[in-house]
Parts: sequence; structure tokens; C-alpha cells
Amino acid sequence: RGRCKPPRPSATPFRLPHPSDFRVFSVFRGPPSDSLRLLETAYRSLRLVVELPAHPPHVTAFAPMSRSRPTLFLATGGVLLLLVLFLLTHRRPSPPPEPVALNMSSGSASPHTLDSRALRTASDLLPPTDIDDPSQADSVAALSQKLATHLTRPNTRAHEAILVFKNADGYRRFLGHAAESGVIVVAQIDPLNIVRVRIRAYDTFAARLVARAADFGGVSANAFIEFPPPPAARATGPAFGVGDALLPSVGLPAHTDTSDWGRGVTIAILDGGALPHPTLGARLRYLDIGLGYAGTGTSGQHGTAVAALAAGASADTPGLAPAASLISIRVSDTDSKSDVFTVTQAIVAAVDAGAQVINLSLGGYSTSSALDRAIAYATARGVVLVAAAGNDGASRPTWPAADPRVVSVGATDATGLLAPFSNSGPHLHLTAPGVGIQTAAPDNGSTVFSGTSASAPLVTGAIAALMSQTPGLTAARAVEILRNHSADGGAPGADPDYGHGTLDLGWALARNDLNRLDAAVSGHHYNPDTGALEIVLQNRSARPATQLTLTIELNGNTSTRAIPVLSPGQSLAVPVPFNATATGLTLRTRLDHPEGITDAVPANNTRATRLELPSR
Repeated sequence: RGRCKPPRPSATPFRLPHPSDFRVFSVFRGPPSDSLRLLETAYRSLRLVVELPAHPPHVTAFAPMSRSRPTLFLATGGVLLLLVLFLLTHRRPSPPPEPVALNMSSGSASPHTLDSRALRTASDLLPPTDIDDPSQADSVAALSQKLATHLTRPNTRAHEAILVFKNADGYRRFLGHAAESGVIVVAQIDPLNIVRVRIRAYDTFAARLVARAADFGGVSANAFIEFPPPPAARATGPAFGVGDALLPSVGLPAHTDTSDWGRGVTIAILDGGALPHPTLGARLRYLDIGLGYAGTGTSGQHGTAVAALAAGASADTPGLAPAASLISIRVSDTDSKSDVFTVTQAIVAAVDAGAQVINLSLGGYSTSSALDRAIAYATARGVVLVAAAGNDGASRPTWPAADPRVVSVGATDATGLLAPFSNSGPHLHLTAPGVGIQTAAPDNGSTVFSGTSASAPLVTGAIAALMSQTPGLTAARAVEILRNHSADGGAPGADPDYGHGTLDLGWALARNDLNRLDAAVSGHHYNPDTGALEIVLQNRSARPATQLTLTIELNGNTSTRAIPVLSPGQSLAVPVPFNATATGLTLRTRLDHPEGITDAVPANNTRATRLELPSR
């Protein structure tokens, strides 16, 4: 799996290099130090120059001219034995038998040969501006200490760094002298000018950074990115699960024919590696970036559930784009963790493989300019990234959902209320059902799945469904349609809890249908800052809704309000006075059309809420 490249030929044809001259630039399943020790053993015992080309694998041994022929045969046999042991201990698991692996076309870049355009640096460890005078010796010592501290922090891959270069010249210059820079090159993304390294000698590495400070666009730790943990039972609180009522939860009749939705659209699932399942069938393909194909344990379960919610076709485990093509890219290792570099690599690999929508039901609270470049690479090519906001109940989404170019998705329950565990924040784009949804599980089974990891693939599937039903529609335009035709949650308009609103695919698909009328009680909203109680109404139609009647029952007292007109898409807040000394409110509302008018979604014409008020 690896390739060890000897130094350039010199005037002495058979000069024996030191092991530190070798450049290791493949992704190994074991620690890179093990591979280096293997080479050092071969060098000390056999004194050979070993070359292991990647395609096809073979060994060429050059012996000193003073050695006899029997010695050469013994040496060659020893190297072959070491190579066999290396392959046995670093072999990757066999791919699953059923789905077909993705065949990259001859014109596509491989997953290890990627491309992007340089943008701004993100929250990197070492912006080049930190190096004021590269010639000062004590700046090297200070930088070495800073690197050693930052690259061994919790929630990072210890002693690993992601190097982002300003241009290709600096990138190639570093690779040409990597062996002299105190690092082992673990992996690289060539056209992005990004390298993942493991530090062997911090002083030597710091000296290289200082000497070539102008080459670097960023140096950061390789922070972990993980699947959001399943919400704790207390976090789900009184939230109502969706169960097998997926279509009604996104504004569609239960028996809607979705069989053609997503056709012609390719979705990439960057996750734990989806397992073969009847709901995914032959539409599921795999792209290996060095971690294998289908996942195992919780990683495989997570990846399978996410893929099915985006594009499942079975009646008991449906998704919203059952005809879409799927590319599963495993980004988690055996510890069910990923990292910033791997996700960066996978995003660009997915783009190069033809994905139009990329789902990332994962996240972390650290980022890097490497991830920034990958997001820029995708968006510049019209590819939309959709990411889970996180399950910590925090006031900010995790990365990459925190990036404003990524469609960040929070979670609601079956009634449209925000799930208690869902992360929020000003960058949140949308919410979608994410409590107790039935979806696919290993061994061709089904399970109940909760979290923003479930909400994100519903938005991904909705984007693909819109694209397939509107010829020529781009993924970015589909996102805009979903945002402008979402169910208003919380206070009227966009807010940090619900973003632009909750996914309403029924409205988005019927956005131009003048024969369809859907006026909804969108929510009951209490503002603790002002003490105001409001009923939020919304017209989810392409034509005005007129002569509406709102019936309000508050703590057993009933009243009515006339709503003369709601314009297409309009949200209206109706204030409700109440006894300021009350500690609890039971509010029931119903919105009625004039006689003879049929509402397309009568289920959203009523709402009941129990509010426990803070003491005033």
C-alpha cells in the first residue's frame, strides 16, 4: 500500500541512503513509525536500497558490487519476506460483496489527486504572520514548543499537523525536502497543496517552518471530527417521534408516489461507510480514500441509517430521493472517529467523482484552512454540502455546519417543535425532522434513529428530489427554494433556533401550483424577554388565503379572530393576551377556511401547546 522513494541518483550509482532519506507518502492503517522501522530494519540487516512502486507491486534490490551472487539471493529473499509481513499487517478489509465499487473515469482525478483554489485561512495554529524574523534562533525554539503543545492537545491526532501551502511551488519544495524537515508525510492532496504529516522532530520541523515561512498558508492540528452522539433520553424530553410517518412530517401526503424522486442526481454520503441493504440496492457505490468500504459496528450502523434517510427506496425504510445514485465514502477509522484532513480529502474526492450533493452527518468544534479550501472547491463547482448542526444543545453548530457556505441542519420532532438536543446559532439554515425516525439498520433490518444526523440527510434527499422534478435546477437553487418555502418555526422569520424554518418538501414541490391552498398554524411562540405570547400563522401556498377564521382556546376560554388575508408565503404573528400571574398555559388553536375551500394539508390547521411560564 505504500511507496518508498529513494533519493535522486548521484555520481555514485549504488550509494546507500540513510533511512531518513526515504519519503513515505501513502495512508497506512498502522502508525507510520512502524513502516519507517521496517525500512530501517531492512537497511541495517541487508544494506539494500528498496523501492516499492505502488502499481504494480514488486521489489527491486540493488546490492553493492562487492557482494557475491548467493548473498544477493539471500538479501532479495529477506526483503520479499519483509514485504509480505508488511502487507499482511497493513491489509485493508475486503469490500462488501453486493454493491459495486465506484469506477473513476479516466478523466477524473483519483481521491489522492485533488484540486481547489486557495482562500482565506481559518482558525489555524500558525498563520505565517506569526513568524516575524525567520533568522532568529530563539524563534525556532519558541515555535517548536508551541507546536509540541498544540499538536498534542485533546481531541486531536497526536503529533499530526495539516500543512496548507500558498502555492504549488512551496508545496513541491516542501515535499522534495520532507525527509529533512523532521516529519513523515502521511498523505497529501496535490492540487489543494495540502499535506498531512506526523512530526518526528519538533525542532527540525520548526526550523523548516521558519526557514520557508513564506511558503505556508497555515499549519494546524488534525482535530477529530465525530458523528454526533445519540441524544440522551433526557435530551429528547417530551418530543414526539416521527416513526414511519416520514412523508407527512415534511408536508406530503402519506401515499405520495416518490419512486422517481432523485433520478439523475448523485448524492455522496461521507460517513461511517453504509452497509449493503435492500433499501439502497445497486444504486449504492463505494469510493475508498484509504479506510475501506463498508463500516463496522456503530460506524456502519450510522452510515446505513443516514444513507437510507437520504435515498432509501423500501416502504418500511424510505428516503426522500429513492431514485438517486449514492456514493458512500467511509471517513471514520476503526475508532469511529474521523479528522479534519480525512473529511477534507473526502469532500474533494466526492466532487471529483461527480457528486452534486454531499451529506456530512458529523462534526467537531475545530476547523482548519484545509477544510475551508475543500468547501471552496465544492461550492465553486456547484456542489452543495449539507451538514448536521450537532446534538449538544449548544448555541453554535459544529464544523463544517458552522461554515456559512454549508447548509447546516438542526432537528425538530414530529410536531415541528425544536428538539431539545439540537444545536442552534446564527448560521443555522434549516431544521428537519430528527426524532424517532424509522430507517435502515444492518442485516437488512430497520431501527429508530434520532439526532441532527437524521435531519441532515432529509434535507439532502429533498434537494435531490427537487432537482429531479425540475429539469435544469441546480443544487444551490434547490437549497434556495427549500429555504424560501419552509415552515416558520419559533418567532416569525429566520431565527437562531430554526434557521429559515423547518423542511416542507410538499410546499417546495407545489410552489407554483395555484390550485393548491395550505394555510397553517405554524407555531405558538412565547418570548420570555418581552412576556408576549403569539400565534404564528403562515400561508404555504402560491395564492392568497382569504377570509380565514382563527379559533383560540386559552386555559378553557375560547375566542375567535378574523384573518382577512394572508399573502403567498406570508407569516403573521397574532398576539394573545393572558393573565400575567399564570404559571402555566394550555393553548389550542384552529385555522378555518370559508365553507367550500379545501386545505391541502389539514393536519397543520390545528395546534395544541402546554407552556410552563417562568415566574415573573
